[in-house]
Amino acid sequence: MGTFGKILTTAAAATMLGGTVLAAASPASAATRNGVCEAGEFCYYFNSDNQGSVSDFTGSVADYGTKQPSCYDFKGPGAGKGKCIKNEAASVWNRSSTTVRVYYNSNYGGSVYQDFAPGAKGNLKPGLKNQNASHQFGPSSSARVDMSYALYKTSGGRISCGFDGYVHTSGRHEGIDIARSIGSDVHALVSGQVINVVRGRNGGKGLSTIAIYNASLNKTIIYLHSDPLSSLRVGQQIARGQLIAEEAWHGISSSSAAHTHVEMRPGRKTLAAKSVGDPTLSNPNPNSFWISQGYNIR
Repeated sequence: MGTFGKILTTAAAATMLGGTVLAAASPASAATRNGVCEAGEFCYYFNSDNQGSVSDFTGSVADYGTKQPSCYDFKGPGAGKGKCIKNEAASVWNRSSTTVRVYYNSNYGGSVYQDFAPGAKGNLKPGLKNQNASHQFGPSSSARVDMSYALYKTSGGRISCGFDGYVHTSGRHEGIDIARSIGSDVHALVSGQVINVVRGRNGGKGLSTIAIYNASLNKTIIYLHSDPLSSLRVGQQIARGQLIAEEAWHGISSSSAAHTHVEMRPGRKTLAAKSVGDPTLSNPNPNSFWISQGYNIR
C-alpha cells in the first residue's frame, strides 16, 4: 500500500475510534493503484487468461517507463510482481465504463492496437502480447496526424529531438524539434492569436520567435528558428494549419541543421522557456497535450 493509502487508512481508523463512521466511497472513486482490479479500472495481467500479477489504472498513460523505481509496474501478488509493465503484459480486464485501447508504441502510436469494450476480459493479440507501450481511455475514432506532417503539410519531416531529448549540465530541452529542409512551409499546429513575433537571422545570434496564444486552452505555442512570414503581425488570429513561416536556422549555429522548435507553454507567454544555462525544466511534458489535439508524436 502506498504512503497516501496508509495515511487514509490510519485516518479512517482514528475517526471510527472516535465514534464516527465515515461514509464508504463508491468503487470507482475508491480505486487506487494497489494491484487489485477494482470497478472503474483498466488492468493489465502479467500472464495470459488474467493470471499473474496485476497493474491497475484509472486513466490513460502515454509512457509507462522502463526502469524502476519510476516505471509503472505490476503490483499484485503472483508472477511478474515488481516488473515494469512495458512490453510485459499478456492479458487485460477493462472494468471501466469506456473503451480502452492498447497501443504497440508509446504516446498512443503505432499501427498495431487493440480495443477492449467496457467489462471485456481477454488476451492481447499477437503483435501486442508483451509488446504493450501505452493505453488510452476513450480513444478517438478519427485518424491521427503526425506532428511532423502537420507542421509542414507534406511528408519528409521528422522529429529530430523530443521534449527533454537531451540533458546537459548547461540546460534541458523544453520543446520538440521538428526538421525538414530550409525553405519548407511551416504551419500552425494550434489556432490562436499572435502575441509575439521576433524576426531573427541565420546564425548563432538573432533567435526568431512566433508565439500564438489559444485562450480557450490557456496555452501558448511557440515556434523558434523558423523565418516568420513578412505579413505576420501581433494581434492576428491564426487558424490551425495556417502558413506562418518557412524553415530556417535563425538563432542557431551554421553547423546545426535547420529545424523548427515547437514549444507548448501553459498560460500566456511571449517567449520560449530558457534552456541554455538553465538545468530546470519550466514546461510540463507536452505529449498528452499534443495527443489531445489529434497528433501523433512523430
